[in-house]
Amino acid sequence: MAKHVVVISLDAMDYADLRDRRQFLPNLSALIERGTWVKKVRGVYPTITYPSHTSIITGTYPKTHGIINATLMQTERVSPDWYWYAKHIKVPTVYDLAREASLTTAAFLWPVTAGAKINWNVAEIFPNRIWTNQYITSFKASSPLFLLGMDRKYGHLRKGIQQPELDDFITAATVDTIVNKKPNLTLIHLVDMDSHRHRYGVRSQQAIDALGRLDTHVGELIQATKDAGIYEQTNFMVLGDHYQLNVDKMIHLNMLFEAAGWLHGTNNGRVRRNWQVVAKHVDGATYIYLKDGALLNAVRAMIKEVEGVKTIFEHSELVELGADPEASLMVEAQDGYYFTDETHRPEVVENVTNEMLLAGEPDRYKATHGYLPTHDEYATTLILAGPDVKEDQQLDLDVDLTDEGPTMAALLDLEFKTPIAGHKITEAFK
Repeated sequence: MAKHVVVISLDAMDYADLRDRRQFLPNLSALIERGTWVKKVRGVYPTITYPSHTSIITGTYPKTHGIINATLMQTERVSPDWYWYAKHIKVPTVYDLAREASLTTAAFLWPVTAGAKINWNVAEIFPNRIWTNQYITSFKASSPLFLLGMDRKYGHLRKGIQQPELDDFITAATVDTIVNKKPNLTLIHLVDMDSHRHRYGVRSQQAIDALGRLDTHVGELIQATKDAGIYEQTNFMVLGDHYQLNVDKMIHLNMLFEAAGWLHGTNNGRVRRNWQVVAKHVDGATYIYLKDGALLNAVRAMIKEVEGVKTIFEHSELVELGADPEASLMVEAQDGYYFTDETHRPEVVENVTNEMLLAGEPDRYKATHGYLPTHDEYATTLILAGPDVKEDQQLDLDVDLTDEGPTMAALLDLEFKTPIAGHKITEAFK
């Protein structure tokens, strides 16, 4: 196998993005022609960024790797901590395998890598406490001297965590690292399109423009391997993690649970710790946690009557789907709806207004994700290209995100030593 693998995650990219806009995406199109396009890749449940990326890098489902949500169960906090730190992952990752094989690794905003044993790491993390700031938070979570050097060179490109400036900074740092460090495994996570889909809608002009910028970044990363003299020894994986669906209404189930006396809301619209029943959302779906199983039937009956609820998955069903085994139920929203964890809102079901979006209120979207991965027209996609990949091949296979980890490992001539759910996509290899 080749000595280098560059993995480019384009957050919220789906199959239809390439199907419908390929002629406007010269760099992605060139990779498709040079390699293998696995057209549709099924996501993992819940279809949100942190569980998805961890399934990609471990070949396992959230119930196994432990990243079952974006944020921790901190019900009283307006801005809870995220699953930022690699210590939360319960199973080996591809970058762990690479390190054990004495290969070098680099990661740029790859989710759940704070504190990871990666040679050159810019972790995805942000300050959510008033006594800290972005620089200090990132410095502690990343490779400190490496991050300092990247910030000195390219910090002028970014504006905090705003997009597209953050992706500009991250791409520049990745290009620099490929040219000067030549990692065996490079992981980069670009969020421009996901951010603009949330704010403006799935097929908005802003999202289309973001996809074009992402294509440009892909071209810059390919050129970096040429400038480094490693292009002929580099395999590329360009992948999405989930898709999004347009929404205009949000559901606040915790308001019902408070009215029933099963939890108590806080003055800032959150939930006190002494709850008996609580909803913990994953946007298009929500976990329901119960401390008292005797309440299950009453909780289920209450949820069934709520506008916008599509399906209630029982515990055995949500475990079979790969979600958090500690949850009692999982509730799926109808198209156009999503969930929050909030209390003290005007109505249990509330319209999302432009005024909310303009005011920057948290969890206010025009599009979002988290829905069942088998939802119609909801697949993501995968492009493989390089010296070990078959050329000009398009595949319609039964593939999901857990197959990408073992495929990534195989491109580095590695394999998982522990049981995993995924399988190497053998059809893509020469």
